[in-house]
Amino acid sequence: MSPTEMTLHWAVEKWLAPTSAMPDVVRVRRVWRHRRCVCVAAVRPSGLLSLFFFRHDDGSWNVYPPALARPAMSVWRTA
Repeated sequence: MSPTEMTLHWAVEKWLAPTSAMPDVVRVRRVWRHRRCVCVAAVRPSGLLSLFFFRHDDGSWNVYPPALARPAMSVWRTA
């Protein structure tokens, strides 16, 4: 599956897919636009289950945050 096909809807269904035996109520609880993070909650018989989804630079949504951009050094060779 390409990263562009990994939408937030796809990620939520993957992690919080309701079944006929255990229907869930899934809601977006909080959105942090500057961090590209969404908190999604599902009401289950055992209680409330919340997951954070992070948007990556390639457009995909995952449950782990994207890697931080770190400073890098390079060396250029001159003739």
